Amino acid sequence: MTSRIIISLIILLSSSFASQADVVKINTHHPIKHIVVKGDTLWDISAKFLQDPWLWPKVWHNNQQIKNPHLIYPGNIITLCFINGQPMLCVNEQSSDVVHLKPQIHYSASDSKAIATIPLDAIAPFLNSPRVLNKDDLKNAPYIVAFAGEHLIASQANKFYARSILKAEHLKYTTFRAGETYTDPETEEVLGYEAQYIADNSLLRVGDPATLLVTRSLSELRLGDRLMPATTFSLPPNFYPTKPQLKINAFIIATLKGHEKLGQFDIVVLNKGSQSNLKIGHLLDIYQAGKKIQDPFQAEAEIIQLPKEKVGTLLVFRLFERVSYALIMHTSKHVHILDAVQTPE
Repeated sequence: MTSRIIISLIILLSSSFASQADVVKINTHHPIKHIVVKGDTLWDISAKFLQDPWLWPKVWHNNQQIKNPHLIYPGNIITLCFINGQPMLCVNEQSSDVVHLKPQIHYSASDSKAIATIPLDAIAPFLNSPRVLNKDDLKNAPYIVAFAGEHLIASQANKFYARSILKAEHLKYTTFRAGETYTDPETEEVLGYEAQYIADNSLLRVGDPATLLVTRSLSELRLGDRLMPATTFSLPPNFYPTKPQLKINAFIIATLKGHEKLGQFDIVVLNKGSQSNLKIGHLLDIYQAGKKIQDPFQAEAEIIQLPKEKVGTLLVFRLFERVSYALIMHTSKHVHILDAVQTPE
Protein backbone atom coordinates (compact mmCIF):
# COMPACT_ATOMS: atom_id res chain seq x y z
CA MET A 1 0.00 0.00 0.00
CA THR A 2 1.50 3.34 -1.07
CA SER A 3 -0.78 5.70 0.88
CA ARG A 4 -0.12 7.58 4.10
CA ILE A 5 -3.32 7.88 6.06
CA ILE A 6 -3.77 11.49 7.14
CA ILE A 7 -7.25 11.77 8.53
CA SER A 8 -10.52 9.92 8.90
CA LEU A 9 -13.44 11.88 7.47
CA ILE A 10 -16.09 10.19 9.61
CA ILE A 11 -15.99 9.76 13.38
CA LEU A 12 -18.55 7.70 15.28
CA LEU A 13 -19.34 10.08 18.13
CA SER A 14 -21.50 9.06 21.05
CA SER A 15 -25.16 10.04 20.75
CA SER A 16 -24.94 12.24 23.84
CA PHE A 17 -22.39 14.53 22.23
CA ALA A 18 -23.01 14.28 18.49
CA SER A 19 -25.16 16.75 16.60
CA GLN A 20 -26.17 17.08 12.99
CA ALA A 21 -23.92 20.13 12.61
CA ASP A 22 -20.88 18.07 13.70
CA VAL A 23 -21.31 15.29 11.14
CA VAL A 24 -18.52 15.39 8.57
CA LYS A 25 -19.95 15.24 5.06
CA ILE A 26 -18.02 14.59 1.87
CA ASN A 27 -18.17 17.18 -0.88
CA THR A 28 -20.09 15.47 -3.69
CA HIS A 29 -17.96 17.36 -6.23
CA HIS A 30 -14.62 16.41 -4.69
CA PRO A 31 -11.75 15.82 -7.12
CA ILE A 32 -10.29 12.39 -7.78
CA LYS A 33 -6.98 13.72 -6.49
CA HIS A 34 -5.29 16.97 -5.54
CA ILE A 35 -1.59 17.64 -5.97
CA VAL A 36 -0.37 19.94 -3.19
CA VAL A 37 1.32 23.08 -4.51
CA LYS A 38 3.03 26.01 -2.83
CA GLY A 39 0.38 28.40 -1.56
CA ASP A 40 -2.12 25.66 -0.68
CA THR A 41 -3.49 25.56 2.85
CA LEU A 42 -5.03 22.69 4.78
CA TRP A 43 -8.27 24.69 4.80
CA ASP A 44 -8.28 24.91 0.99
CA ILE A 45 -7.57 21.22 0.57
CA SER A 46 -10.23 20.26 3.11
CA ALA A 47 -12.76 22.41 1.26
CA LYS A 48 -12.17 20.35 -1.88
CA PHE A 49 -13.14 17.14 -0.08
CA LEU A 50 -15.48 18.26 2.74
CA GLN A 51 -18.74 20.18 2.68
CA ASP A 52 -17.65 21.98 5.87
CA PRO A 53 -13.86 22.40 5.80
CA TRP A 54 -13.79 23.82 9.32
CA LEU A 55 -14.65 20.38 10.72
CA TRP A 56 -11.26 18.82 9.91
CA PRO A 57 -9.51 19.93 13.14
CA LYS A 58 -12.26 18.34 15.20
CA VAL A 59 -11.92 15.09 13.26
CA TRP A 60 -8.14 15.03 13.74
CA HIS A 61 -8.48 15.87 17.40
CA ASN A 62 -10.96 13.08 18.10
CA ASN A 63 -9.33 10.36 16.02
CA GLN A 64 -7.38 8.49 18.67
CA GLN A 65 -5.83 6.15 16.06
CA ILE A 66 -3.81 9.02 14.60
CA LYS A 67 -0.77 9.58 16.78
CA ASN A 68 2.41 10.89 15.14
CA PRO A 69 2.40 14.54 14.04
CA HIS A 70 3.65 15.14 10.51
CA LEU A 71 3.41 17.84 7.86
CA ILE A 72 2.07 18.06 4.33
CA TYR A 73 4.39 19.37 1.62
CA PRO A 74 4.06 20.55 -1.99
CA GLY A 75 4.13 17.54 -4.31
CA ASN A 76 2.06 15.30 -2.03
CA ILE A 77 -1.00 13.83 -3.79
CA ILE A 78 -4.22 13.96 -1.77
CA THR A 79 -6.90 11.40 -2.65
CA LEU A 80 -10.12 10.12 -1.16
CA CYS A 81 -9.69 6.47 -0.27
CA PHE A 82 -11.41 3.88 1.90
CA ILE A 83 -9.84 2.01 4.79
CA ASN A 84 -11.97 -0.71 6.42
CA GLY A 85 -14.99 0.70 4.64
CA GLN A 86 -14.45 4.22 6.00
CA PRO A 87 -13.55 7.22 3.77
CA MET A 88 -10.11 8.67 4.41
CA LEU A 89 -7.96 11.40 2.99
CA CYS A 90 -4.67 9.85 1.94
CA VAL A 91 -1.33 11.21 0.82
CA ASN A 92 0.09 9.05 -1.96
CA GLU A 93 3.88 8.85 -1.93
CA GLN A 94 6.48 6.42 -3.26
CA SER A 95 6.61 4.48 -0.03
CA SER A 96 5.73 0.95 0.94
CA ASP A 97 4.88 1.72 4.53
CA VAL A 98 1.76 3.17 6.11
CA VAL A 99 2.28 5.91 8.67
CA HIS A 100 -0.63 7.35 10.63
CA LEU A 101 -0.50 11.13 10.49
CA LYS A 102 -2.05 13.99 12.42
CA PRO A 103 -1.56 17.30 10.58
CA GLN A 104 -0.79 20.16 12.96
CA ILE A 105 0.25 23.79 12.74
CA HIS A 106 4.00 24.28 12.99
CA TYR A 107 5.99 27.52 13.07
CA SER A 108 9.68 26.57 13.24
CA ALA A 109 12.06 27.50 10.44
CA SER A 110 12.68 23.84 9.64
CA ASP A 111 8.99 23.48 8.72
CA SER A 112 9.00 26.46 6.37
CA LYS A 113 8.41 24.31 3.27
CA ALA A 114 5.28 22.67 4.68
CA ILE A 115 1.91 24.12 3.76
CA ALA A 116 0.13 26.29 6.33
CA THR A 117 -3.18 25.50 7.93
CA ILE A 118 -4.71 28.87 7.00
CA PRO A 119 -3.25 31.75 4.92
CA LEU A 120 -0.95 33.11 7.62
CA ASP A 121 0.33 35.85 5.30
CA ALA A 122 -3.14 37.43 5.37
CA ILE A 123 -3.12 37.91 9.14
CA ALA A 124 0.61 38.40 9.83
CA PRO A 125 0.50 42.25 9.59
CA PHE A 126 -2.29 42.32 12.19
CA LEU A 127 -0.82 40.03 14.83
CA ASN A 128 1.14 42.80 16.56
CA SER A 129 -0.43 45.99 15.18
CA PRO A 130 -2.82 47.67 15.14
CA ARG A 131 -4.14 47.23 18.64
CA VAL A 132 -7.28 48.17 20.52
CA LEU A 133 -6.93 50.47 23.53
CA ASN A 134 -9.28 51.90 26.13
CA LYS A 135 -9.62 55.53 27.12
CA ASP A 136 -7.13 55.27 29.98
CA ASP A 137 -4.53 53.64 27.71
CA LEU A 138 -4.67 56.67 25.42
CA LYS A 139 -4.68 59.20 28.26
CA ASN A 140 -1.71 57.72 30.11
CA ALA A 141 0.53 56.83 27.15
CA PRO A 142 3.77 58.83 26.66
CA TYR A 143 3.58 61.26 23.73
CA ILE A 144 6.01 63.02 21.39
CA VAL A 145 6.80 66.65 22.33
CA ALA A 146 9.75 67.45 20.03
CA PHE A 147 12.09 66.13 17.33
CA ALA A 148 15.88 66.32 17.37
CA GLY A 149 17.61 68.70 14.99
CA GLU A 150 14.64 71.09 14.79
CA HIS A 151 12.69 68.71 12.57
CA LEU A 152 8.94 69.22 12.40
CA ILE A 153 8.33 65.51 11.72
CA ALA A 154 10.43 62.36 12.03
CA SER A 155 11.03 59.16 10.10
CA GLN A 156 13.48 56.27 10.18
CA ALA A 157 16.85 57.02 11.85
CA ASN A 158 15.56 60.28 13.42
CA LYS A 159 15.59 60.99 17.15
CA PHE A 160 12.66 62.42 19.10
CA TYR A 161 11.64 63.30 22.66
CA ALA A 162 8.65 61.97 24.52
CA ARG A 163 6.99 62.50 27.90
CA SER A 164 7.56 60.72 30.11
CA ILE A 165 9.49 57.46 30.34
CA LEU A 166 11.21 57.45 33.73
CA LYS A 167 12.29 53.79 33.94
CA ALA A 168 14.04 51.51 31.46
CA GLU A 169 11.47 48.75 31.90
CA HIS A 170 11.16 48.47 28.11
CA LEU A 171 13.82 49.17 25.49
CA LYS A 172 11.53 48.95 22.47
CA TYR A 173 8.48 51.15 21.87
CA THR A 174 5.82 51.48 19.20
CA THR A 175 4.55 54.82 17.97
CA PHE A 176 0.81 54.86 17.34
CA ARG A 177 -1.92 57.32 16.51
CA ALA A 178 -5.52 57.12 17.69
CA GLY A 179 -7.64 55.79 14.83
CA GLU A 180 -11.22 54.61 14.59
CA THR A 181 -13.50 54.54 17.61
CA TYR A 182 -15.20 51.16 17.85
CA THR A 183 -18.80 51.37 19.04
CA ASP A 184 -21.46 48.73 19.58
CA PRO A 185 -24.09 49.01 16.81
CA GLU A 186 -26.90 48.10 19.22
CA THR A 187 -26.02 50.00 22.41
CA GLU A 188 -23.76 52.71 20.86
CA GLU A 189 -21.34 52.04 23.73
CA VAL A 190 -17.65 52.72 23.03
CA LEU A 191 -15.83 49.37 22.93
CA GLY A 192 -12.31 50.65 22.32
CA TYR A 193 -10.04 52.77 20.17
CA GLU A 194 -7.93 51.62 17.25
CA ALA A 195 -4.21 52.24 17.69
CA GLN A 196 -2.84 52.86 14.19
CA TYR A 197 0.75 51.66 13.86
CA ILE A 198 3.24 54.40 12.88
CA ALA A 199 6.77 53.29 13.80
CA ASP A 200 9.12 51.14 15.87
CA ASN A 201 11.55 52.87 18.22
CA SER A 202 14.46 52.16 20.54
CA LEU A 203 14.77 53.87 23.92
CA LEU A 204 18.09 55.76 24.13
CA ARG A 205 17.66 57.66 27.40
CA VAL A 206 14.99 57.69 30.09
CA GLY A 207 13.67 60.97 31.43
CA ASP A 208 11.00 63.60 31.09
CA PRO A 209 11.38 63.96 28.22
CA ALA A 210 12.94 60.64 27.22
CA THR A 211 15.00 60.24 24.02
CA LEU A 212 14.12 57.61 21.41
CA LEU A 213 15.35 56.61 17.95
CA VAL A 214 13.06 55.62 15.08
CA THR A 215 14.22 52.21 13.83
CA ARG A 216 11.38 51.52 11.38
CA SER A 217 8.51 53.71 10.20
CA LEU A 218 5.38 53.11 8.16
CA SER A 219 4.63 56.83 7.97
CA GLU A 220 5.99 60.08 9.37
CA LEU A 221 5.84 60.68 13.12
CA ARG A 222 4.06 63.82 14.33
CA LEU A 223 3.96 65.82 17.53
CA GLY A 224 1.40 64.32 19.87
CA ASP A 225 1.77 60.77 18.58
CA ARG A 226 1.61 58.26 21.43
CA LEU A 227 3.97 55.49 22.52
CA MET A 228 3.46 52.05 24.00
CA PRO A 229 5.91 49.28 24.88
CA ALA A 230 6.48 46.99 21.91
CA THR A 231 4.94 43.55 22.24
CA THR A 232 5.08 40.39 20.17
CA PHE A 233 1.87 38.44 19.76
CA SER A 234 1.97 34.89 18.42
CA LEU A 235 -0.73 32.36 17.78
CA PRO A 236 -0.88 29.62 20.42
CA PRO A 237 0.68 26.31 19.35
CA ASN A 238 -2.69 24.56 19.60
CA PHE A 239 -4.38 27.11 17.34
CA TYR A 240 -6.88 25.57 14.93
CA PRO A 241 -10.42 26.39 13.76
CA THR A 242 -13.23 25.23 16.03
CA LYS A 243 -16.88 26.00 16.64
CA PRO A 244 -17.69 27.89 19.88
CA GLN A 245 -19.43 25.77 22.48
CA LEU A 246 -21.53 28.75 23.57
CA LYS A 247 -23.94 30.76 21.46
CA ILE A 248 -22.19 33.85 20.07
CA ASN A 249 -24.03 36.69 18.35
CA ALA A 250 -22.00 39.63 17.08
CA PHE A 251 -21.65 42.17 14.28
CA ILE A 252 -18.89 43.23 11.90
CA ILE A 253 -18.23 46.82 12.98
CA ALA A 254 -15.13 47.75 10.97
CA THR A 255 -12.54 46.59 8.48
CA LEU A 256 -8.78 46.99 8.84
CA LYS A 257 -8.13 47.44 5.11
CA GLY A 258 -10.68 50.14 4.34
CA HIS A 259 -12.74 48.09 1.88
CA GLU A 260 -16.49 48.66 1.66
CA LYS A 261 -17.15 45.34 -0.06
CA LEU A 262 -15.37 42.56 1.76
CA GLY A 263 -14.38 39.15 0.47
CA GLN A 264 -12.21 36.14 1.20
CA PHE A 265 -9.15 36.83 3.40
CA ASP A 266 -10.22 40.38 4.30
CA ILE A 267 -9.77 41.34 7.97
CA VAL A 268 -12.77 42.54 9.97
CA VAL A 269 -13.42 43.79 13.49
CA LEU A 270 -16.18 42.22 15.61
CA ASN A 271 -18.03 43.88 18.49
CA LYS A 272 -17.34 40.92 20.80
CA GLY A 273 -14.11 39.78 22.44
CA SER A 274 -12.79 37.70 25.32
CA GLN A 275 -15.37 39.22 27.65
CA SER A 276 -18.05 37.46 25.54
CA ASN A 277 -16.28 34.05 25.67
CA LEU A 278 -14.79 34.33 22.19
CA LYS A 279 -11.51 32.48 21.74
CA ILE A 280 -8.74 32.46 19.16
CA GLY A 281 -9.65 29.91 16.50
CA HIS A 282 -13.41 30.29 16.86
CA LEU A 283 -15.32 30.04 13.59
CA LEU A 284 -18.49 32.06 13.09
CA ASP A 285 -20.99 32.12 10.24
CA ILE A 286 -21.72 35.43 8.50
CA TYR A 287 -25.35 36.38 7.87
CA GLN A 288 -26.98 39.19 5.93
CA ALA A 289 -30.48 40.45 6.70
CA GLY A 290 -33.17 39.48 4.22
CA LYS A 291 -34.75 42.13 2.06
CA LYS A 292 -38.11 43.72 2.76
CA ILE A 293 -40.48 43.16 -0.13
CA GLN A 294 -44.07 43.93 -0.95
CA ASP A 295 -46.41 40.96 -1.10
CA PRO A 296 -47.68 41.15 -4.71
CA PHE A 297 -50.81 39.18 -3.85
CA GLN A 298 -52.09 41.46 -1.10
CA ALA A 299 -54.33 44.37 -2.04
CA GLU A 300 -53.10 46.51 0.88
CA ALA A 301 -49.45 46.24 -0.16
CA GLU A 302 -48.28 44.25 2.87
CA ILE A 303 -44.49 44.44 3.49
CA ILE A 304 -42.79 41.21 4.53
CA GLN A 305 -39.27 40.53 5.79
CA LEU A 306 -37.36 37.78 4.01
CA PRO A 307 -35.26 35.45 6.22
CA LYS A 308 -31.59 36.21 6.88
CA GLU A 309 -29.12 34.46 4.59
CA LYS A 310 -25.80 32.80 5.41
CA VAL A 311 -23.09 34.24 3.15
CA GLY A 312 -19.80 33.02 4.59
CA THR A 313 -17.56 32.00 7.47
CA LEU A 314 -14.89 33.88 9.41
CA LEU A 315 -12.12 32.88 11.82
CA VAL A 316 -11.22 34.81 14.99
CA PHE A 317 -7.43 35.15 15.21
CA ARG A 318 -6.81 37.97 17.71
CA LEU A 319 -8.70 38.89 20.86
CA PHE A 320 -9.14 42.01 22.91
CA GLU A 321 -11.45 42.43 25.87
CA ARG A 322 -14.45 43.79 23.99
CA VAL A 323 -13.59 43.45 20.29
CA SER A 324 -11.75 40.94 18.13
CA TYR A 325 -10.08 40.60 14.72
CA ALA A 326 -11.31 37.92 12.32
CA LEU A 327 -10.32 36.62 8.88
CA ILE A 328 -13.05 35.94 6.32
CA MET A 329 -12.37 32.35 5.24
CA HIS A 330 -14.92 32.12 2.45
CA THR A 331 -18.01 33.96 1.23
CA SER A 332 -20.65 33.49 -1.46
CA LYS A 333 -21.16 37.24 -1.90
CA HIS A 334 -19.72 40.55 -0.72
CA VAL A 335 -19.69 41.04 3.06
CA HIS A 336 -20.42 44.44 4.57
CA ILE A 337 -20.00 46.29 7.85
CA LEU A 338 -22.95 45.55 10.20
CA ASP A 339 -23.45 42.06 8.78
CA ALA A 340 -24.27 39.67 11.63
CA VAL A 341 -22.08 36.76 12.73
CA GLN A 342 -23.03 33.83 14.95
CA THR A 343 -22.07 30.37 16.12
CA PRO A 344 -22.53 27.85 13.27
CA GLU A 345 -25.82 26.02 13.53
